[in-house]
Amino acid sequence: MNEICIGFIGCGDNARGHQGRYVEFDGVRLVAVCDLDEDRAGEAAADTGAAAYTDYREMLERDDLDAVGISVPVHAHGALELAVVERGLPFFVEKPVARHLDVALEIEEAVAEAGIITSVGYQLRYCGSADMARDTLSGEAVSLAVGRYWSGSARNNTKAWMTDLEKSGGQLLEQATHTIDMMRYLIGDVVEVSARHANRQLADLNCPDAHVVTMEFDSGALGSLTTTWAYDPLDWSETNRVDVLYADRLLRWSRETVSIHERREGVEDGELRAAMAVGEFSAPGASIDEVFVEAVRTDDPRDILSPYSDGVKSLAVSLAAHEAGEKGKAIRL
Repeated sequence: MNEICIGFIGCGDNARGHQGRYVEFDGVRLVAVCDLDEDRAGEAAADTGAAAYTDYREMLERDDLDAVGISVPVHAHGALELAVVERGLPFFVEKPVARHLDVALEIEEAVAEAGIITSVGYQLRYCGSADMARDTLSGEAVSLAVGRYWSGSARNNTKAWMTDLEKSGGQLLEQATHTIDMMRYLIGDVVEVSARHANRQLADLNCPDAHVVTMEFDSGALGSLTTTWAYDPLDWSETNRVDVLYADRLLRWSRETVSIHERREGVEDGELRAAMAVGEFSAPGASIDEVFVEAVRTDDPRDILSPYSDGVKSLAVSLAAHEAGEKGKAIRL
């Protein structure tokens, strides 16, 4: 397959980012874009040279599609993925993969039966820092992982659906799914969660604005996650951070860097802080869009780090954490 022809469902800000990267790749052509908003679809089409649609079913009738990209609000997932699967087309889909687990499981089953290539938009897995952290932790006995996602996105929100709990699932599902996914990627699968939710700052929302989640991993390691979207609306530096304690070391991960702290030999307790040996590493990673396109081109999904079935696992943790907070009890996965 020399040229990859892609159709894209959704033309919002996130979708436009993916579309812009596709048109820059050699051997890739964005042939169709679709959005319920006709003006938005038209703008995306004008910028990319693609044909504009307002009905994804009409777009999927094209006979030149090799793959499809999907970036839509959380509650819109379901029928459109099943329609793409029915056409037998590989697809990339933004996270989280659905608002409800039963919808995701139905799509997962259809994907498995069709045997098609899929990729979920957990792009943090493709950062060089994620590779370094995962390699460092491989084979280590992790005792504790602590994640956080502190943003002000609910204070600066222009999308009404995002802070509507029924549509978005709240911050645990819509945003902190990235941190949950990275904790899974670095530590392993989660088997039990507990949680507490609160609404302390944004009382006019029907979503909690603060969460504390505890996790038990399959390995026996423990984890915690704190999230808020009522922090500084301009500060994203406290999002998607994970600290991991293993052996006698501390690994601190962020999108940009990994730092490893270890105690030097022969140092007295009182001198510990000054004696921490710190190594900081950073490196660029692969583009999630380029990896997906190459997988389609070669019909080889080995470099895709989060296929649909794995995205469902991260979804399940977010949904279980919300349920645990609502019911006040631990939820087994």
